[in-house]
Amino acid sequence: MHIGGIITAMVTPFDRDGALNEDAAVRLMHHLLENGSEGLVLAGSTGEGATLTDEEKLRLWELGVAESGDAIVIAGTGTYDTHHTVELTERATAIGVDAMLVVTPYYVRPNRRGIKAHYEAVAAATDRPIVAYNIPSRTGTDMPNDLLAELAQIQNVVAVKQARYDDIAPIDGMDLLAGNDDILARVMDLGGTGGILVASHLVGREMRRIVDERDRRHEIEDGLRDLYKALTVTTNPIPVKAALNLVGHEVGGLRLPLVDADEAETAVIREALERHNLLAAV
Repeated sequence: MHIGGIITAMVTPFDRDGALNEDAAVRLMHHLLENGSEGLVLAGSTGEGATLTDEEKLRLWELGVAESGDAIVIAGTGTYDTHHTVELTERATAIGVDAMLVVTPYYVRPNRRGIKAHYEAVAAATDRPIVAYNIPSRTGTDMPNDLLAELAQIQNVVAVKQARYDDIAPIDGMDLLAGNDDILARVMDLGGTGGILVASHLVGREMRRIVDERDRRHEIEDGLRDLYKALTVTTNPIPVKAALNLVGHEVGGLRLPLVDADEAETAVIREALERHNLLAAV
């Protein structure tokens, strides 16, 4: 199974009491899949997976499988605990998701042998594809390309979500996915298959053009860079949740220790949305 195209790392909507808002989640799933996204990651880092209960994650995955039709549904099952990651992976497999996104164990920062053993254990727990997630800014660990090549030899480990800026390269046996919005064109030029992205909540159709229109992809990406910058004005997913609320999607607030965008941050986000005419329909 090849994994590619525009896959949105979906935020998790909460209601006014901070509980999972299932109706809003379903509405957002449909909106994304009707506006450029070919798949969804549910309960990943953008989905505040770290502060979701296991039951909430399972429910999100159930909703995704039920509501997403033929689109790919990827469960964010990665944690810093191999046993817990295996358990979540087994339960997501039983629910019927299409693939798993498994981040490098964070905080504990395992060595090279530990990382490989982690992915071997998780891959053995499912017959579904595994996307390894390399995001050194959050995990404190950067998987070099030669280690990724070793992971590619593990059955079921089929892709890497690459969220660093240096030394991005194709890995034999792995689909290469952009893990940051602003490297999608670069990854596609390198032979990548797509990206797991955040700005696609708002400009999914335009980002789809970056995948499809080889000769214009850098021009299209350059036109989106101010929006990408606004969506990094503070810690993800604070800005994208603020943006979605501003454009009329009821995704609610965030769970501590994340807090809502402040007045200055919201102004930056609003200005970018206005420049791209994303507030016109609100």
